This record gives sequence, structure tokens and C-alpha cells, in this order.
Amino acid sequence: MNILARHSRIDPPVTAPTPPRVTAPTPPPVIAPTPPPPIAPRPQEQPPAISPRPQVATSIIGAALSVTGSLESNGDIQIDGKVEGDVRGKGVRIGSTAMIKGTVVGDIVELAGTLDGKIEAGSAGLTSTAKMSGDIVHRSLRIDQGAHFDGTSLPHSKAEKIERARPVRIPDAI
Repeated sequence: MNILARHSRIDPPVTAPTPPRVTAPTPPPVIAPTPPPPIAPRPQEQPPAISPRPQVATSIIGAALSVTGSLESNGDIQIDGKVEGDVRGKGVRIGSTAMIKGTVVGDIVELAGTLDGKIEAGSAGLTSTAKMSGDIVHRSLRIDQGAHFDGTSLPHSKAEKIERARPVRIPDAI
């Protein structure tokens, strides 16, 4: 072995190894705070919608009460006492202890007591405890088994024809 012999191959120069590249960890992205959504102006309070039928409490004539004269209500009427006179309401309920002498007018009339007079209603009903002597003018009529009815029943369409057939009375001119 010859130490001084020439090599045909050239080795690259020896250099110090490069240290691995150290990078600083990337910080999380900075998210700018989003501004709060704009506060919408508060809607002004709207008045409640007007219902076609005002919400009126039911008027009650108790069993111990006796009334002489006419009764009229824009709402419903519950009668359990005695009435001598006409009754007018949106809905009229005549209880089983009630006694009425007069005309009862309403969109809905339900009779469970005693009536000596007339009913004029869009919808009329006589329960099993009803006792009626008089006429009923109605659009719809229900008479339960056991009800006592002595009178005539006349649907509205026929009643309107009779009303139109009546002559109109014109007061004398002054």
C-alpha cells in the first residue's frame, strides 16, 4: 500500500455539517374581533288587532235575581233567574232554573229553562229540560229529546219573505 499514491477519484471537500434549520413555530392567526351586529331599533308596540267581536265578559243574571224590563248586551248573557221583558245579546244562554216572559234575540240562543215568548236567533237550541211556548225564528234549530215546544218554527229565509211582504207604514207628515 502506497500512502503517497494518487487517487483517481476526488473527494468533495469536507465541510462542517449544517445544523438543521430551526424555524420558530408560527403563531396562530390573529382573528380580529368582529364588531357586534348593529342593534336594530325596537319596533314600536302595535295596538292589538281589532277583533270582529269585542271580548266582553258574560253578563250573568243569577238564580236569586228577578228583572222586570229589557236586557241588552254587546256580549253574551247567562240567565238563571227570572226576566219579564225582552233579552238581546250576542249569545244568550237560558239556564234550567230560568223563567222568561218576552222575546229573546241573539246570534246563538240556548234554552234549558222556561220561556213564554219568542226566540229570534241565527242558531237556536232547546235542551232536554227546555219548556217553550211561542215561536222560533232561526237559521238553524236543534231540539233535544225531552224538550217541550208549543209553537211554530220559522226558518230565516221564510221570515225575511214575510217581513218584505208587510206594508211599510209611513207616519203622517206634520
